[in-house]
Amino acid sequence: MFKGSMVAIVTPFRNGKVDEKAFGDLIEFHIKNGTDAIVPCGTTGESATLSHEEHHRLVELTIKAVNRRVPVIAGAGSNSTGETLELTKFAKKLGADAVLLITPYYNKPTQEGLFQHFKLVAESVEIPVILYNVPGRTGVNMLPSTVARLREIKNIVGIKEATGDLKQISEVIRLCGRDFDLISGDDFTNFPILSIGGVGSISVTANVAPADCAAMFDAFFAGNMDEALRLHYKLEPLHSAMFIETSPIPVKTALALMGKVKEEFRLPLCPLAVANKEKLKKVLKDFGLI
Repeated sequence: MFKGSMVAIVTPFRNGKVDEKAFGDLIEFHIKNGTDAIVPCGTTGESATLSHEEHHRLVELTIKAVNRRVPVIAGAGSNSTGETLELTKFAKKLGADAVLLITPYYNKPTQEGLFQHFKLVAESVEIPVILYNVPGRTGVNMLPSTVARLREIKNIVGIKEATGDLKQISEVIRLCGRDFDLISGDDFTNFPILSIGGVGSISVTANVAPADCAAMFDAFFAGNMDEALRLHYKLEPLHSAMFIETSPIPVKTALALMGKVKEEFRLPLCPLAVANKEKLKKVLKDFGLI
């Protein structure tokens, strides 16, 4: 259902508020450069510090700006099942094509708790659901056996896997089948995940290099493995730079250096360290982005 280079789009701020003009310009930048889907209000979009009003507004802005040119997958996850349900209902009402639901963070639910959380939301709202497993952020790893149980719910259509563990990802694909969308959530493993049956990426790096990210997937799907592998290695230094400090600090800094957003974060995120900013500048210059 969803494939290719999908961007976990940043949320630009200006003077403490969402910069709607910059956000709209970023969406046009992505569509012009071949991004296959827009994913607002995810971790990269600083969703944890957005008010409900801001969250709703960003999803609404995305859907209006995209205007059906590519799918919109709205971030709607929370560590509260009730809040996740509310955000999912609102995304459905606005016309999102799907929702991305992170495993509840901090609570550290059991595998049964994870199953019941996603089951309730998916069965309550008729919208395609993409699960999101990122134990490095949440403190809980959703096991392949749990994903396989959830896969039986008709509108749970895929998972964004950000463990970086190809063994676990292979097990998810084996248990869930190739018609269940396995999406990379870890840019370093985009190409390897494609090679074992994945269908795309919800990417941080695509924020700054959408054309090259999209071209890597296009080449792979066209059967041009040499070109896909060339682009994989070309993008590798950029992937590393995007995680030189906690994401999305580096990617927002990069976009600011490219003149696309203001270099502004919400606490507890703060500006990139000076030494790391110099390293980031070098990578961006070498890549031809600044």
